[in-house]
Amino acid sequence: MSTYTVGMWMYKNGGGHIIQDEMIRKLRARDIQVIPDLNLANAMATAGHILCKKVAMEELDLFFSYNAGKQSQFQMYLYQILNESVPCINNFDSFALTEDKFRTSHKLTQAGIATPDYKMLKRGDKRQLKKTMKDWGGKLIYKPIDGWGGMGIVKIESECSLDMLFPFLEQSNLPYFYIEKYINYDMTDFRIDVVDGQYVSCYGRRAPSDSWKTNVTSGGSIMLREPSVEAVEIAIKAAGITGLEIAGVDLIYDLEKEQYVVLEVNGIPAFSTPEQQQQGLDFNHHKINKIVELIARKVTKENSLNLHVVGMK
Repeated sequence: MSTYTVGMWMYKNGGGHIIQDEMIRKLRARDIQVIPDLNLANAMATAGHILCKKVAMEELDLFFSYNAGKQSQFQMYLYQILNESVPCINNFDSFALTEDKFRTSHKLTQAGIATPDYKMLKRGDKRQLKKTMKDWGGKLIYKPIDGWGGMGIVKIESECSLDMLFPFLEQSNLPYFYIEKYINYDMTDFRIDVVDGQYVSCYGRRAPSDSWKTNVTSGGSIMLREPSVEAVEIAIKAAGITGLEIAGVDLIYDLEKEQYVVLEVNGIPAFSTPEQQQQGLDFNHHKINKIVELIARKVTKENSLNLHVVGMK
């Protein structure tokens, strides 16, 4: 059997090192060797190669990037270039798409997936912003298009609050701003994980009593919950539309329209932490197995294609 080599950049906090070790063991059992800790932040490109820890990244059979920390423009640029030569999980185009909240909502809406009503406006369009707030019943959400964990997201419920936003927008370098209509929901959400087009797991998050944000980093708490068939189907479809091989789809239930709404599609959905596993949130082994199967299929398929092309020459 041929030996394949996969590069890996995996987060280590929250039990990530345990996840990485198990994944490496399972891949090695399939004769797939792993070079861990290939952080592109420490790489350089020269003479036709991207070099990271003395590894020529283009010579890998696949690069698995799974670190939720905010990546620099340098890392993202090398990620994009590398994906032109080597299969990456997640693939760069889909990962970059889902890092942008506006692009994601726009694409999902075009495909018929329910998302919050949204608008992308130029920075100085105060008239349209005030009109939109009135049309949306006096509430809207301002979101940075590339934020994560609920950071920078603000709920605006009055014209006074809206006026306080304008100086911030004028000082920012962004030529535009993105807003969404506030949805009336029960202050809980669904996080549905999808790997290779297959449902893996679901859990929920509940907003604290003094907030409307469900993100754990914003004070939300994890809760066990079973998704409906409809919610799972929506999540799988949303993951397929974005093209992510591994996706965490966040949904809430709109109480007014009585439908599920996709808030975000995440390209690096976290595994459960040791503390969360003690609470009953135990899907890590299943998710690891699905990812290992995905990587094995990708590397063998890619090498089969390469052998076929060589044979034709």
